[in-house]
Amino acid sequence: MSNLGRRERLLLADLLEGVGPDAPTLCEGWRTADLAAHVVVRERRPDAAGGILIKPLAARLARVQAEYTAKPFEELVEAIRVGPPAYSPFRLPGAEDAGNTVEFFVHGEDVRRAQPGWSPRVLDAELSEYLWKRLTAVARLNGRKAPAGLVLRRPDGQTAVARKGAPVVTVTGEPGELLLFMMGRQADAHVEYDGPEESVEQIRAAKFGL
Repeated sequence: MSNLGRRERLLLADLLEGVGPDAPTLCEGWRTADLAAHVVVRERRPDAAGGILIKPLAARLARVQAEYTAKPFEELVEAIRVGPPAYSPFRLPGAEDAGNTVEFFVHGEDVRRAQPGWSPRVLDAELSEYLWKRLTAVARLNGRKAPAGLVLRRPDGQTAVARKGAPVVTVTGEPGELLLFMMGRQADAHVEYDGPEESVEQIRAAKFGL
């Protein structure tokens, strides 16, 4: 694998630099400065980043993230581009790809797709296949929140079951689009739905992601 995590990191930094600190994102309530601060805190402040998943730590995370959001935007973008410090778990061997490829791909699209006149990104085969591989795990985890049976299908016919059950909704799209869908970006993912109309609307409105 040709360092996909590093490639997505640099692309995200370039996207953030290009739009500036006050551009919209797909993350509700966040401008690009907020998103950049989130990425930096996640890598550089493990004492606070636990609040992303652990509710009792959420207040501390919010305070720390607000401090970072107030920093110069150029400093945040450079911190993303340079990468985590030596003490960060993301410096462990293999952690850049395993821990950041999906994170940076999704956040890159959070920036790209919130801008006027955006155009779809064409993914190379290596990245597309890696995202599909990771999607199977993401689908099982996030699919627990699905209000109906949910199957993800690639245009070539490969499938992944996000949630067993009936009725079933099948969502078809390229691996990157399906990943965005399962990360809670249903409204912005380029996918097609097949299933009972009521169930499709429930799936569209479901709260996937963190």
